[in-house]
Amino acid sequence: MPRRLVEDFLYPDLTYKIRGLMYKIHKTLGSGHKENIYCNALEREFTLQKIQFDREKVLPVVYETVKVGIYRPDFLVEDKLILEIKAVSFLPQEFERQLSYYLRGTIYKLGLLVNFGNRSLIIKRMIWDKARQPNQLKSA
Repeated sequence: MPRRLVEDFLYPDLTYKIRGLMYKIHKTLGSGHKENIYCNALEREFTLQKIQFDREKVLPVVYETVKVGIYRPDFLVEDKLILEIKAVSFLPQEFERQLSYYLRGTIYKLGLLVNFGNRSLIIKRMIWDKARQPNQLKSA
């Protein structure tokens, strides 16, 4: 099986920076806080690092050129990736599905699901495009 090169990843520099910030926040705050606390810390880090972001930006869901709803992810970073923050002891698949719905219902292809609720930080990376649909979503 061929090794994946960094060039094969979407936005490798940006995701590297974000991951670093997540680990910094987790190391400083630890686990056990509410989701909002981690989001506030991340917002501060994005501002300090001059990383452009929108918090809870309304993203339209379009069906045949008609807006049929909205999604509101925790963060949209540099208008490139969706970032969902959780602070739960157990990360159910429902949260992964939520991120996949955000990706397939919008123009964005990359999402990160981050859980601060455990002693160990959990970061899941998800790509959505026509060629690479998430494994956890299967057609009926």
